[in-house]
Amino acid sequence: MPGIDESLLEAMRLPGARGASLVDWISGLALGAVGEAPGGDWEATAAETAELARHVAESGSLAAAGAPGAGPAAAPTGPTGSVRPAVTPEQEPPVEDMIATTADAYHLLRFVSTPFDSTVFLHLWLDRNDGNLALARIRLSEMADRLVLG
Repeated sequence: MPGIDESLLEAMRLPGARGASLVDWISGLALGAVGEAPGGDWEATAAETAELARHVAESGSLAAAGAPGAGPAAAPTGPTGSVRPAVTPEQEPPVEDMIATTADAYHLLRFVSTPFDSTVFLHLWLDRNDGNLALARIRLSEMADRLVLG
């Protein structure tokens, strides 16, 4: 089973891959990164994409129908009224992946299920002209299923 470095190098073999990272969406830290960083800085990119991923992962309206945390009424709130993560160790992330499309690239964020808290995602920066988004989604899903953290 591949670890972080092996998985990121595998992601970089995808056609059109410009950069890849593994990010903890709670802390905003990059746990590993290879290739170019969007904007030139992996730490800034990790923090920015983590904010987006956290917002989506905590959104009760995006959870699968019937899943715990689905719908706004079922979303647990913290002491300040903010929505807490709807992910527990026994639970899959409520969203599988996200795609952000820019004029020249795709940013594919694939949430990774882990035995502890499922708060990490793979981020693939894919050139829009040379990349194959469908293939990237399939391969990133496979990588996320095989990824070993620890």
